[in-house]
Amino acid sequence: MTRPGIDKYGKVGDQAFAKMEKVSSDLLALTYGSLVSQLLRDIEDVEQVNLQLEKMGYNIGLRIVDEFLAKSGVSGCQDFRETAEVVAKVGLRMFLGISADVIQWDNDRTACSLVFSENPLAEFVELPPNLSNSLWYSNLLCGVIRGALEQLQLRVECRFQEDALRGDNRFSIRLELKELLREDYGDD
Repeated sequence: MTRPGIDKYGKVGDQAFAKMEKVSSDLLALTYGSLVSQLLRDIEDVEQVNLQLEKMGYNIGLRIVDEFLAKSGVSGCQDFRETAEVVAKVGLRMFLGISADVIQWDNDRTACSLVFSENPLAEFVELPPNLSNSLWYSNLLCGVIRGALEQLQLRVECRFQEDALRGDNRFSIRLELKELLREDYGDD
């Protein structure tokens, strides 16, 4: 069952993607692969690499939200469900050229999964056996989502559940709303 207005985000995502300056997906994949390889050489601890990728993404997300708001044409979302649809259908489409399905909602409508079959960051990638159960190669995406939503006053937890590079059939990111943040302007 879809809610009225939710289906419009696929079209909004396509329009936003058409407005964006394009970068070769091959160049993106190869550059990102070089970044991950360098982090693995420099840090050596895979869990620390996962954390560093997420932190880098978080910092990107804090800044990318301004461009999203300026170019997407999306106004404020009414609830977390609509926010997840906008991330899946507009945000991912606008910046990566992909869309995700939003599934597996919890009863409180505060947690869901973003599921997608294509991931431009993971093109041309095959993880070696020693990393296939420990490295979340595209963890940067979780950080971007977390940072962008935090700029919009939503504290979320965002983590990969499934990764095609680990042998799963798809990519799946679990998104959980932890807190609605308040802007505190103070009394001057």
